[in-house]
Amino acid sequence: MVNQSDLIRMRKLCVDIRRDILEEVHAAGSGHVGGALSIVEMLVALYFSELKIRPEQPDWSERDRFILSKGHASAALYAVLAERGFFPKEELQTYGAPGSNLQKHVDMHRVKGVDVSTGSLGLGLSIAIGMALADQSDGLDRRVYCILGDGEIQEGSVWEAAMAASHFNLDHLTVFIDNNGLQVDGTVQDIMNVEPIDKKWLSFGWHVQTIDGHNLETVLSALDLARATLGKPHLIIAKTIKGKGFDFMENQLDWHSHPISDEDLQKALTALGEGDSHGN
Repeated sequence: MVNQSDLIRMRKLCVDIRRDILEEVHAAGSGHVGGALSIVEMLVALYFSELKIRPEQPDWSERDRFILSKGHASAALYAVLAERGFFPKEELQTYGAPGSNLQKHVDMHRVKGVDVSTGSLGLGLSIAIGMALADQSDGLDRRVYCILGDGEIQEGSVWEAAMAASHFNLDHLTVFIDNNGLQVDGTVQDIMNVEPIDKKWLSFGWHVQTIDGHNLETVLSALDLARATLGKPHLIIAKTIKGKGFDFMENQLDWHSHPISDEDLQKALTALGEGDSHGN
């Protein structure tokens, strides 16, 4: 567990990352802002506490792996990678521009620190399982992490992968579900209800936790427990708010993918300046 000073620093980072996400999408003229804002605490916990990585050596063979299966939330991952030192922060202003490395779905061939290109939903967990299974077979002490969307788990391939992960006892695999309840066409419950998520994954043989996905201490504690629990893959259901941090975006379906106008940006940046930096 991180100490109090590190926790304060990470909370401030969550504010900075949210600002970067807004500015990326504003510069690009469009982007999946709602679901990027809902995963900020998860990414900060992973990249500033949990993951064994070397930004100065992004291809380090002993690094832990991370897969953003919901690849449309790229603005959040890019902001975190830049803050962590994988590439200059100035590059964030090229988000989505023709010829930029930072396209709206992540590309492992163009962005340092990205282990898997994603965008076609339902595939990230299968790739993560392949990585974890290879490490298990080779006797390597690397961990694999993945973030899925709750709408994404409507894909049948996710459930086949979930069955395989428990069959092979992949306890070095930890998966977050960004459980914000909204997808592009409506609520997850109305489009194709996936509840009860916890009971379903428990029945598939996973170690399951349900947490407040915007409380950094809780996210970090869940990661600690996952690492300490042996013999099963780990699922962390993170209860989140789409558009987290901004009243006019929170839980609003229109902000799944939405341009940020000059007025929107100023309103959001003002809110950041007036709020606290606790990320909760």
